[in-house]
Amino acid sequence: MKSRFCVGLSAITCLAALTMPIRLAAQDKAEADHKHHHYKLIDVGTLGGPQSFFQEAQRVLNNNGLFVGWADTAISGYPEFCFSPGDGFYAHAFQRQDSMLTDLGTLPGGNSSQAVWVSTNGLITGYSSNGQLDPLVFGLPEARAVLWREGQAVDLGTLGGNESAANAVNSRGQVVGMALNAIGDPYSFFDFALCGSSSGTQTRAFLWDPDNGMQDLGTLGTGTDAAAYFVNEAGQVAGFAYTNSIPNDTTGLPTFHPFLWDKKNGMRDLGSFGGTVVQNMNRLNQRGQIVGSLTLPGDAGWHPFVWDGKQLIDLGTYGGDQDYGNWINDAGEVTGQGAFPGLQEFHGFYWKDGKKTDLGVLPGDYYSDASVINSRSQIVGMSGNNESTSAVLWENGEIVDLNTLVAPGSGLGLYWARYINDRGEIAASGAEERTPFWEQPNGSSHDVLLIPCDAGHPSIEGCDYTMVDVGAGVPRNTHNGALPKSLMRQLNRHEGANRRPMQDAHPTRGRHQ
Repeated sequence: MKSRFCVGLSAITCLAALTMPIRLAAQDKAEADHKHHHYKLIDVGTLGGPQSFFQEAQRVLNNNGLFVGWADTAISGYPEFCFSPGDGFYAHAFQRQDSMLTDLGTLPGGNSSQAVWVSTNGLITGYSSNGQLDPLVFGLPEARAVLWREGQAVDLGTLGGNESAANAVNSRGQVVGMALNAIGDPYSFFDFALCGSSSGTQTRAFLWDPDNGMQDLGTLGTGTDAAAYFVNEAGQVAGFAYTNSIPNDTTGLPTFHPFLWDKKNGMRDLGSFGGTVVQNMNRLNQRGQIVGSLTLPGDAGWHPFVWDGKQLIDLGTYGGDQDYGNWINDAGEVTGQGAFPGLQEFHGFYWKDGKKTDLGVLPGDYYSDASVINSRSQIVGMSGNNESTSAVLWENGEIVDLNTLVAPGSGLGLYWARYINDRGEIAASGAEERTPFWEQPNGSSHDVLLIPCDAGHPSIEGCDYTMVDVGAGVPRNTHNGALPKSLMRQLNRHEGANRRPMQDAHPTRGRHQ
């Protein structure tokens, strides 16, 4: 499952030339004047430990302001999952709304849990340990897919195996994810590609609903494994599946393709760009359109794609052939990241109706990543260099460092904006600025909520309702944007030659920092 793959990152050594972002669309007079709203910064906090986290490329903040993720408790313990930050604390799923942070707890007997998706009407899904050890995966604690309803954790079960994990839920209570059955499989998505085990059982994509429980969605061709990542309000499901059982020389795993499933037609193979790997699956919108990345023949490079309902569309590259499709809104607008020749420079991009726009970087940076776009065409992500990164917002045709739009003195520097809802509220990651990142052995990453001081959020205490003109020379705060130690360590580590599927090879794919 995407949220448990242990990703590797490549080192970047050169600075890029500065670029001029291209204007996306004119909106109102304030935008025409290159002005931006201030934001109120809210530190979501923790559950007693040092850090809090949430999942990029997942819907962690709905339009009612319900924010979900996971945070360290005060209880020290051995990391329970492959995705664990390894900071020596058990972490629990949380929800935050109306200034209240609520510990969602775990399944009975479990020590850790994560919430990764919230629906329009407040249903939350993710996974939890259950106090049992999986005897087939090095004796690691078992994980089970969970649906939180009214604060209670519901174990969604498995398909006969030891583990499962949920990735998304819609407002009808339909949950999708992946679950193990009891049939032995040396190439199990859940085990081999996740933790390096070759003694697991088959991984199957599932759809769970309150009336029928967990349904196995099948696989493609003669394949044995599948995983589901997204479900929309119509009940369409997106994921990927093996198409056969023959391992490839390039990956050591069978070929897998993206799929779209619905109740009437079952699982549909969406094809490939000639490679054997779905590099990532990042969004299914309400129109049944999908965005992600697929490898090219030989699996050494990959291009972003959109499935438009009829065909795969190659979104192209900037010449580096290691590009990612990150998000698609319901209007079909796509964001992602493109690599330039030599893989020394990466820029966020915006794509719509066949036109691809380079979103550029902040002055002095050489990579950016456009993570999510909302229905108002506002884009959030990050921009950085070897020394620091900054959470950024693209709007009004400009890139702006979000650290310049919040009041000073919060004690946190924003290093990555990972989600924005349709009201313009932003979920970001911040790090303590009191000590340099290299002096923070356990890290200091905190989940941060940014509330725009605009007409849609009147009378917010602590909001500055004046406008900021970045064109007037608002300086970039590189200190506040300093990378936490864990992400910086990955920036300086070369990628292994024999990476597993979906291990990403560029500087901003540390999904679980």
